[in-house]
Amino acid sequence: MLLEVFLVLGTVIIYFLLSKKKEETLPFKEGWWGKGQKPDTEEDTTVRPFKVETTEEELSDLFRRLDQARFTEPLENSCFHYGTNSVYLRKVVSYWKNQFNWKKQVEVLNKYPQFKTKIQGIDIHFVHVKPPRLPEGQSAKPLLMVHGWPGSFYEFYKIIPLLTDPASHGLSDEHIFEVICPSIPGYGFSEAPHKKDFNSVSAASVFYELMLRLGFNEFYAQGGDWGWLICTNLAQIAPNHMKGLHLNLVSVTNMGFTHLLSFLLGRYLPGLFGFQDEDVRRMFPFLKKMLYRILLESGYAHMQATKPDTVEKFSTWTDIEFHNLEDGGIERKFNLDDLLTNIMIYWVSGCIVSSMRFYKENLQKGIGTQKHERLTVQVPTGIASFPNEVMHTPQAWAQKKYTNIVSFHFMPRGGHFAALEEPELLAEDILQFVGKVEKEQLWRKKGE
Repeated sequence: MLLEVFLVLGTVIIYFLLSKKKEETLPFKEGWWGKGQKPDTEEDTTVRPFKVETTEEELSDLFRRLDQARFTEPLENSCFHYGTNSVYLRKVVSYWKNQFNWKKQVEVLNKYPQFKTKIQGIDIHFVHVKPPRLPEGQSAKPLLMVHGWPGSFYEFYKIIPLLTDPASHGLSDEHIFEVICPSIPGYGFSEAPHKKDFNSVSAASVFYELMLRLGFNEFYAQGGDWGWLICTNLAQIAPNHMKGLHLNLVSVTNMGFTHLLSFLLGRYLPGLFGFQDEDVRRMFPFLKKMLYRILLESGYAHMQATKPDTVEKFSTWTDIEFHNLEDGGIERKFNLDDLLTNIMIYWVSGCIVSSMRFYKENLQKGIGTQKHERLTVQVPTGIASFPNEVMHTPQAWAQKKYTNIVSFHFMPRGGHFAALEEPELLAEDILQFVGKVEKEQLWRKKGE
């Protein structure tokens, strides 16, 4: 009888352990996002070269619309508190019509090799840049970089040379990368899904197929904005293939009682909740720096998560204080050519509506209800926490989700669009993170 009891208990324990281990991996999402029904034939896996092209008709249509633009006069002394100030907007439109050279920017876009390939029924666009040179005996490390909204693959154009040729830019060449920057389906030059329910897990599954198709069985991934969630899901789907995950935005959706209590007491008892001094400075007073700011900046997300078929984030997402300036401080950290190039990618590809739909697909079932939100991330993780990010997540919160954080740095400056705004800072943090993972071979230990 005693032996039978032990056997039953042993079976229960083994079942529990195996079930728990299985639960830690997010299922790969096999889908068909093309038009109509999935054909019986095998999908064409050819990787085809792609170049951005433009026509005179596109430009004529754009200039006609800009000429017909109507501007509402702003409230006196409103600066950017009500959104883009139309006084400054007139200047931008004038520059767009009279000085911005889209054909020249097309040449800039085409300076890096671009491709398309069919995955799960839709064309996936991506930039693929290999190092111009490699020291003897060294190989390039594949790095997937994923953008968000209202960004594009162009966000990474300033950081790509720092990662593929770091020595030429004053950085250590101990680690050199081969960079792959895809356009999220429905963004830029990736085909939009033709069916409902294409969410971050779908995108992660598509990008996983992309990396395998390119011959990368092991790789690193980096992202902010939607790139944070897509790369996080990819780490949950294929933890044995991702050597490391680097993020410049982190959000934790499953909040426990301790988290809620920290909102009230974290300012006075930071050590009790694992907060550092910089966490306290960025988070408190909580109503002003966290709650009110989220409410102020998230109206677009509610609209796009509910009725996306029915937008000046490069200002206040770069520095909240920029809303006190009539020009929104936009040209303090960016130049108009870069911002208008990003806008033109949306315009010429006609993707603005499909890009907004991504919010509904990810949020329509509610926050905290998806399986990936309940699962942890075991992959070695590095976090670059920029001070002007819309929402600050302390390491003490992040490590509940990312259980293997090996690098967490408070960055000295910068905001939401880190790769475009502070490419050197972000590149340095990626390099030191990968250096730590490689030196200690942390990716081999994550399964232990």
